[in-house]
Amino acid sequence: MADKKPVKITETVLRDAHQSLVATRMSTEQMLPIIDKMDKVGYHSVECWGGATFDASLRFLKEDPWDRLRKLRDGFKNTKLQMLFRGQNILGYRHYADDVVEYFVQKSIANGIDIIRIFDCLNDIRNLETAVKACNKEKGHAQVALSYTLGDAYTLDYWKNMAKKIEEMGADSICIKDMAGLLVPYKATELVQALKEGSKLPIQLHTHYTSGVASMTYLKAVEAGCDIIDTAMSPLALGTSQPATEVMAKTFEGTEYDPGFDQNLLAEIADYFKPMREEWLASGLLNPKVLGVNVKTLLYQVPGGMLSNLVSQLKEMGAEDKFDEVLEEVPRVRKDYGEPPLVTPSSQIVGTQAVLNVVTGERYKMCTKESKALVSGEYGQSVKPVNPEVKKKVIGDKEPITCRPADLLENELDKIEKEMIQYKEQDEDVLSYALFPQVATDYFKLREAQKTQVDVSLVENESKAYPV
Repeated sequence: MADKKPVKITETVLRDAHQSLVATRMSTEQMLPIIDKMDKVGYHSVECWGGATFDASLRFLKEDPWDRLRKLRDGFKNTKLQMLFRGQNILGYRHYADDVVEYFVQKSIANGIDIIRIFDCLNDIRNLETAVKACNKEKGHAQVALSYTLGDAYTLDYWKNMAKKIEEMGADSICIKDMAGLLVPYKATELVQALKEGSKLPIQLHTHYTSGVASMTYLKAVEAGCDIIDTAMSPLALGTSQPATEVMAKTFEGTEYDPGFDQNLLAEIADYFKPMREEWLASGLLNPKVLGVNVKTLLYQVPGGMLSNLVSQLKEMGAEDKFDEVLEEVPRVRKDYGEPPLVTPSSQIVGTQAVLNVVTGERYKMCTKESKALVSGEYGQSVKPVNPEVKKKVIGDKEPITCRPADLLENELDKIEKEMIQYKEQDEDVLSYALFPQVATDYFKLREAQKTQVDVSLVENESKAYPV
């Protein structure tokens, strides 16, 4: 056999798999019983935090995300923990000042994160710098993720140059973040080779099964030298999630890429998640539609989640018959806006604008404030310039900003802490409030109420035990 180059595997079942299939509704309580077995697999890492888990924990599950991270850290004795981080947006939906970004990175690593995957919706490297430096300072592993997309600007030279810049920036590895499942097998070979030419950093590939090609894409990428792939345990794999862990491990078994996983152990872990899947299907939380293949993804280059958003927007407006027109308008708006990758929040901005253009019957007659912010440069710089005529329609004669957007923000951590000091029980509460002020406040009030109930019942129990 040739020199062994086992492929490393990052397990996404505790984060992106349930985020993609059931809007991030797996609770900490559902995760903890299986950790011991997952810890024995030999994963490169387990992605278990960041992305939408933070918001969903506070908003829907009424849990403290920091508490989840600490419990996962206690359970995973041998496995690295990984999170997804939206550059200057952290885990929220706006740009935060550098002091908030630095403090969030510090606290994430202090509470148990080993690897931080950092991305920006425009691939604007300036929006990644603060997070990467902070991660380096805390001795964490800083992985920069490139949002993969198609378009005139995205040549192999573009990706190669990006790889070089990421290495110079001080990142420890590069991830190809194919959020829409647009990367097809033979293009993956070319892309991995280009990134390998651009830098010496390890390459990880993250994709979704939405368009049906992801497993084949992984196979070609690994053969081309990709070091790590993201997979999900089979009950929560495929559809809008990732390829299945067991299947990919089996694919490489007995080859130079064999990750050496025990299929019996994987089967036991899969058995744990099966009832969860059945329960979600029965309750309607898991829609069978997201488990299929959607080839329109490749036709319109629109991520699966964005397609369902467009459907619901048109439904609300009573304009469902306009769906095909909107799908054709999306690539035009994207081109007008400088060809941004379609990932949160740029996907929502472009999609909503396409809906407005079609429904009003006049392009850019109505524009959302987010559209104006994107065209004004408030999210960063797009790969290509914005169409000048469209720019005039959207923001008039206003001059777009050209600096790094966060350079215009003053430090805000102290101000945020003063605002929420009455609720603060741990340092991390300040960060929860910084990202989601209203949602965090509701959670803090609930936490306080639950404590009071516990205190009251303790007093009642004690008085029963010691009759006066």
